[in-house]
This record gives sequence, structure tokens and C-alpha cells, in this order.
Amino acid sequence: MILQRLAKNWWVFVLRGVLAILFGIGTFVMPGITLAALILLYAAYALADGVIAAIAAFAQRKPGEPFPWSVLLIGLVGIAAGIVAFMYPGLTALVLLYLIAAWYIVRGIFEIVVAIQLRKEIQGEGWLIAGGVLSVLFGVFLYARPGAGALAVLWMIGMFAILFGIILIGLGFKLKGIKPARA
Repeated sequence: MILQRLAKNWWVFVLRGVLAILFGIGTFVMPGITLAALILLYAAYALADGVIAAIAAFAQRKPGEPFPWSVLLIGLVGIAAGIVAFMYPGLTALVLLYLIAAWYIVRGIFEIVVAIQLRKEIQGEGWLIAGGVLSVLFGVFLYARPGAGALAVLWMIGMFAILFGIILIGLGFKLKGIKPARA
């Protein structure tokens, strides 16, 4: 069961949430950050988050059960976003903004897909749905407001990361409380 695999790896969601919160706090603590530093900070966060999600997909894999492709895709999108940001640190603020927006939209869609898959197995899947919807809305907002100042965008990214981190930690502890299935 997917739910049992997620519950067994509840700590992955908590770790991803902590990383998101640390990233968000970092954006507020260093408001004078340069574009190059923002690119590297974002790249490190996206890459770490993607690697952890991809590892979780393989850790959840059980013979004879469907592979958790949506979790792996979330990880691969994060890894790709992080690598692109590391390889091209001279990107303009607008291109970086669109890269970040696309990553949040794609990630949010896959999180909603995972939540829908869990609806039959878990009560309260709303945590993951809320995280997915928040991701999509944030990505759409970034596309709609590309002219926003760098500091305002930085604060929005930080606020989103903190809120999303709280949601992931809530989901992780919700999963931790799930009792193992009896054989």
C-alpha cells in the first residue's frame, strides 16, 4: 500500500519541510542578497528537495506494487530546476522567476495527483492537496507579476517556502501517526 510506504518514510516529509523553512528564513534574514546568491540558494534548495523526493520514491518501491512515479517526477523536476540554476548563474531575474514559477506549478500538480491517489487510503489527505494548490497558485502568481521588485519576489518565495515547509511537516507527522497494516 502506498499509504504504508509513505507512513514508514514520514520523516522524509518532515526533512523536506525543515529544508523549506530554512530556505524561507534565509530569504528574510538576508534581504540584500544578490541575484547570483539567490540563484545559488534556490538551486541548492531545489536540488536537495528533488534528491530527497527521488530517493523517497525508490525507498517506497515494493515488488508487485505500482511504482510511485508521481513522487519520482516531483524529485526529477526539482533536480532539473536545481541543475539548470547552477549551470547558468548569469540568468536574468525574469528568466529565473519563470523557472521558479514553472517548477512550483509542475510540482504542485504532481502533489495534487499524489493526494488524489491517496484519497482511498488516507483520511485528511488535504495536507498534500493544500501544499499542491499553494504551489500552483504561487507559480501562477509569479507568472502574472514578473515586474515585481526583486526584494518583493524574494520575500514571497521565502513566505511560500515557510508555509509549504509547515504543510510538509504537518503531513509528515500525520503519516507518523498511522499504524502499520496487519498482515
